[in-house]
Amino acid sequence: MRRNTFRRAVTAATAATTLAFGLTPTLGASATPTTADSPRASRPCSAETRAEYARCMSQFRQENARRLDSRGTPPGMTAADLRSAYKAPAKGAHTTVAIIIAFDNPNAEKDLAVYRKTMGLPPCTTANGCFTKLNQRGVKGDYPQPDGGWALEGSMDLDMVSAACPTCKIMLVEADDNYMNSMAEATRTATRKGATVLSHSYGGGEGGYMWQLRDAYEKPGTISVASSGDYGFMQASTPAVFRKVLAVGGTTLTKKPGTGRGWDEDVWSGSGSACSAYVMKSPWQKDTHCRMRTVADVSAVADPATGVAVYDTYENPFGLEPGWIIGGGTSASAPYIAGLIGLKGNGSTFTSRTPYDNRSAFFDVVGGANGLCGGDYLCNGLKGYDAPTGVGSPRGLGGM
Repeated sequence: MRRNTFRRAVTAATAATTLAFGLTPTLGASATPTTADSPRASRPCSAETRAEYARCMSQFRQENARRLDSRGTPPGMTAADLRSAYKAPAKGAHTTVAIIIAFDNPNAEKDLAVYRKTMGLPPCTTANGCFTKLNQRGVKGDYPQPDGGWALEGSMDLDMVSAACPTCKIMLVEADDNYMNSMAEATRTATRKGATVLSHSYGGGEGGYMWQLRDAYEKPGTISVASSGDYGFMQASTPAVFRKVLAVGGTTLTKKPGTGRGWDEDVWSGSGSACSAYVMKSPWQKDTHCRMRTVADVSAVADPATGVAVYDTYENPFGLEPGWIIGGGTSASAPYIAGLIGLKGNGSTFTSRTPYDNRSAFFDVVGGANGLCGGDYLCNGLKGYDAPTGVGSPRGLGGM
């Protein structure tokens, strides 16, 4: 009875928080307000709100100049920028990282080839055994119907895993649709086919339904890495909320010449953070204002205003022209973190506890907020652990 009462209280508090804050983080903290037709306006990948269905946690925008500059560099953060910001090596293990999306991205391999060539990364193709595309049942072919928003999501996932781990093998598994049961089944397929690191750039609201999905995301010998959400401090997102899943929040990343790191990070206003109403806290989480599981665990760049370069040519529903697009949301940070774990090569032994035991291997993200909570760590970037960014962003591979 006490636990049920607590669940109702947290759920009610979450709803009140959402209404009180009026959270509309469609633009990152550093963005300038824009009209829907502006090239700097960010557009969410999916507006899905049905219970037990996933929305993809990504946002996109397009500058007036959509092509490479005179140096051959696209708009947005490049793979080299991200290596510099997070002190990551350019080579590492050959881990198989699985990316789970809904629906089909018909141009996935072709677009990935352009991204990797432009970024100076080695080819990752079906022919050389690096790239594999499967349907929900693990078959090459008979793919689900395409969806432009999810295809764009998939392109960013592929690009971010590539940017983090140029040497990893990539498995793209396409669920029949965005029903959470379908997403979980695609995840089971990925582990059955040998992936040890699984990237999930989507989420659905907490609910009793999620317990039947948990086995897919907490399979021993694998680590699921999931987006914490793009809507600030509110209800926790599934699968990120599961105890053994690594929940990834988002930051605003900007260059800062003249400093030791050369970069600055703050909380992105959309970074998802929450106190679970269903999942018990892990013993290694020591924060005191959430009796249950706190989201997130770690973080990386997610603000679309300081977003990453993405290459996608499939027709999208946002009016963005095919080619180079700037992406953001925790759908950028989650696959990047998944790629770093793959680069380290310890996907089979990594757990959601690992970052907490290696805090010195993360940049502490101090500054910024994703809601109003009276200066509390649940929605503010404070020294030490905070919910929007967890223990911080990677400082090399020490915490991976």
